[in-house]
Amino acid sequence: MNRLRIVFCGTPQFAVPSLKYLLAQNDFEIVSVYTQPDRPRGRGQEVSFSPVKDAAVAAGLDVQQPAKVRAPEVEEHLRRIEPDAIVIIAYGQIIPARLLPIPRLGWINLHASLLPKYRGAAPIQWAIASGETVTGNTTMRIDAGMDTGEMLLQEELRIGTEETAPELAGRLAELGAPLMAKTLRGLASAELVGRAQDHAAATMAPMLKREDGKIEWGRTATEIFNRMRGFAPWPGAYTEFRGQMTHLRGKPAAELITREPGTILVDRDLVRVVCGAGSGLEITHVKQEGRKEISAGEFARGARVVSGEKFGK
Repeated sequence: MNRLRIVFCGTPQFAVPSLKYLLAQNDFEIVSVYTQPDRPRGRGQEVSFSPVKDAAVAAGLDVQQPAKVRAPEVEEHLRRIEPDAIVIIAYGQIIPARLLPIPRLGWINLHASLLPKYRGAAPIQWAIASGETVTGNTTMRIDAGMDTGEMLLQEELRIGTEETAPELAGRLAELGAPLMAKTLRGLASAELVGRAQDHAAATMAPMLKREDGKIEWGRTATEIFNRMRGFAPWPGAYTEFRGQMTHLRGKPAAELITREPGTILVDRDLVRVVCGAGSGLEITHVKQEGRKEISAGEFARGARVVSGEKFGK
C-alpha cells in the first residue's frame, strides 16, 4: 500500500491531537513537521519547544523551524520531499501563494469554526464571546486569502453553557483529528469534492487584543459573562476599581432593580454588579493587579467594599 506522504505544519497544543492521530494511521506517512522557532515562554521566559515540536521530537520526526516560511530554502525543501498533502493547523505564518501548488492534494487546514463564520485567528474565543451555542470544525483547502478557500468537511459541536475557550479548544482539537484523516482519505480517493464558501455570509474573528477584555457595564450580564468565558485566560475580563486594574470572573445573577451599570451591591459574601437592561452579574473571583486571585467575598471584606461603589471609571 502506498502511504500518503504528509508534511504537518502546526505550533500550539490545538494541533497536537491531529499530529498524533495521523501518526497512528497506517495509510499516512509524516515526512516532515514545520513549527514556529523556539521562543521564550512562561514567567521565567525560558526558551522552550512548541507543543507540536515536543510531539514531533518524541515521535522521531524531522522538524523544520524556519523563521520565515517564505524563505527560498523552504520551497526547496518542500519540492525535494514531494508531499502529497500539507496539513496546516494553527501554524502561525501566512503561506505565500507560490508554495500552494507544491502538494498535489493541496494545503489542508483544520479551522475551528463552521466557515464562513469566524474567519481569522481567534474563532473559538469570538464564537463564545458572541453567545454562539453551536460551533464546530471545518477542513478546507487554503488559498491566498484569509480562511477563504474551498470547504471540504464540517462537523458541529455544541458549546457548553459555562464552557470557556480553553475547554472548548480541547474538545474541538480532539474532534478535529479524525475529521482531518477522513478529509485526507477522501481527497486521495477523489471521492471528496470541495465547495466554495458563501463570502457574503462571512464573519471575522480577529486576533485578540488586550482592550477586548475591558468590561463595558452597559452590556447585559449574559453578554459580559460570554466575553469572560471567551476571553479566558487572556485578555480575561477586567475593569477599574479605586483606580486599580481588576480582573473579574462571575456569572449572571437574578435581575436587579434598575441602577446605574457598574454599581456594586454587597450582601455579606455575595457581590453583584448592575449591568445593562437591569441585569446583574454575580462576581465569584477577583484578581487585582500584582495580587493573587481571591473569592469575591474575600475581596469585599478585605477592601471593605460598600454597596453603591462602582466598577469602571
